[in-house]
Amino acid sequence: MGAGFSGLATEKNTVTHPSNPNLCDLPESCIALILSCLEPSDICKLACLNKTFHQASLADVVWASKLPENHEILAKKLFSEEESSESLSKKEIFSRLCRPIPFSGDTKEVWLENSRRGICVAISWKGLKITGIDDRRYWTHISTDESRFHTIAYLQQMWWLEVEGNLEFEFPAGNYSLFFRLQLGRASKRPGSRRIISDIEQVHGWNKPVQFQLAASNGQHMTSKCYLNDAALKWMHYHVGDFVVENSYIPTKLKFSMAQIDCTHTKAGLCLDCVYIFPSESMNKLKQF
Repeated sequence: MGAGFSGLATEKNTVTHPSNPNLCDLPESCIALILSCLEPSDICKLACLNKTFHQASLADVVWASKLPENHEILAKKLFSEEESSESLSKKEIFSRLCRPIPFSGDTKEVWLENSRRGICVAISWKGLKITGIDDRRYWTHISTDESRFHTIAYLQQMWWLEVEGNLEFEFPAGNYSLFFRLQLGRASKRPGSRRIISDIEQVHGWNKPVQFQLAASNGQHMTSKCYLNDAALKWMHYHVGDFVVENSYIPTKLKFSMAQIDCTHTKAGLCLDCVYIFPSESMNKLKQF
């Protein structure tokens, strides 16, 4: 009888305690909750493990925490009518927002900075108001692969410089910084080679500082002055100022400018590419642009 009870116990143990349990034995819903705590890049790697992880990685709960709280507003503003937030999964919305999306006649781009849930914006010089920009005596427009918009504005010669811009956008809540991307001296590149032509000799008139200004609709206002000497044949990002967004559902209105209106000397040799807006915590990403 003792042997009989011993055999029964062994059989019960075999049934209730499967050998070699692993993560794949977890329910798909549990795996999805685990994935929701990870970074997007790690989620994509784990999705390749097997079918269970792949299916779990598609769950809305995984990607909802990666999206800004106003993602429905952003989707309505930036996506086509066929790509509404109701017809797309959270992963599809996230994927589309992480890619640069052109708007405002292709003069602006916006994308999601995926590790911080903040929005980045790039504004081409074509989306700015520039004094004398249509007069070829003062400005020329140069095609180049050094710009994300594939073209820059080059100041040939002028007595004063005035550049103004504005933007109205539903930024996710957070802290943001605005920069002008500038360079002194024109340089061109051939595909696969370094710069081969430069006219730094034509640069003059920048012995006085340039004034930058930024104003936000919530009353924030900043003014700063800076010399452009560091930008000789090197693209530089000049920090105009920071602003804080507290309500993601109300459009933030921005006005920004740069000016050097001292008319005692003409100014020449300035390359103007674009304006960047980044979450302040992600300013190190400027090195990529």
